[in-house]
Amino acid sequence: TDDQKDLVHTAAQSCENAARGISRIIEASDRGLAGLVSETGLSRPTARRLLMALAGAGLIEQDGATRRYHLGPEAFLLGSLAASRHGMLNHAADNLRRLARATGDTAFISVPQGDHILCLHREDGDFPIRTHALQKGDRNPLGVGAGGLAVLAAMPKARADAVLARLQDALRQRMGAASDRLGADVDLARERGYAVNPGRVVAGSWGIGVAILWPDGTPAAALSLAAIEARMGSDRQPRLAALLHDEARLIEAALAAGRKERQ
Repeated sequence: TDDQKDLVHTAAQSCENAARGISRIIEASDRGLAGLVSETGLSRPTARRLLMALAGAGLIEQDGATRRYHLGPEAFLLGSLAASRHGMLNHAADNLRRLARATGDTAFISVPQGDHILCLHREDGDFPIRTHALQKGDRNPLGVGAGGLAVLAAMPKARADAVLARLQDALRQRMGAASDRLGADVDLARERGYAVNPGRVVAGSWGIGVAILWPDGTPAAALSLAAIEARMGSDRQPRLAALLHDEARLIEAALAAGRKERQ
């Protein structure tokens, strides 16, 4: 009936708003209710009702001293349950250590989240001068950094171009005029088989990355290395790319084996 369709539509919208709210809380937890309103565009009363509903379900909780919101115990439980399927860091921890040890640079594992990419972990090498442009937990629009470029390059060109078009304003805000060069960066990465971020985000901080693919060919994650510009010259890039590809293939094999076990 029409009433049932309206009910299903309302429920679907509520689920979508709740999911969006949880994602925005991760980004805006240091700004409390005002941050959530700013991030989502929701009215203050609507944002408050959403927060109260999520808190009632145990998905978020409010710090009594700061009044800021953080992920709650139910969110932790859901994350634990999902870890066996989506625990990319479990698959990649040894690979990151090997990359950092072999290169002396900082190695990263990042996963795509819609039009964004989340850094799960960084492993520092022993070279004394490090770049700190990317930290564990940082979430950026795809295209920001070598990992994001690698993920875009692993997509069909039409899809990658559509993502860059949707993110145009966010990328310009994050990178300024350098965002205009991202389309060419992605095309070059697709041609080379690896992505290079030549200091587009932070001057002097370079990165190189490759995509990790699911068995169906869609991007599951990205492995990347970052260092100061002097350590990312064109003479060194092929060697770094080869190391990244070797480790990416090992992770892909583990992902394929894990998926086969679950079938």
